[in-house]
Amino acid sequence: MESLKEKMPMIIAVIVAIGILVLAYYFMFVHKDIYYTKIDNDKIEQISTKDDMKYQYTLIAYNSNGKEKEVKFKTNRELRADAYLELDMMTGRGVVNWREVQFDELPEKVQEKY
Repeated sequence: MESLKEKMPMIIAVIVAIGILVLAYYFMFVHKDIYYTKIDNDKIEQISTKDDMKYQYTLIAYNSNGKEKEVKFKTNRELRADAYLELDMMTGRGVVNWREVQFDELPEKVQEKY
């Protein structure tokens, strides 16, 4: 029978692997970052006529600290020009949800950008 000392590297490897899987799951399916953008219909591209998501926007978005990021997301319709959106973004998945917000709902540092 193997001693605990001989089994220790395998036990540590299993614990590390489980930790990596838990972190990957968290960042892929649980953790989300919030970004804000303003719709510019000059930045829309029709990508399909058959799929549900017919259009893709490529816009500059800002997090609550004012950090800038280019984002791409798909929609089934052209959105209202100059509308402000709150974007839910997940690592590796991009924009997973969005909703229209009013200018006064934007964080102060984002308002300064617009």
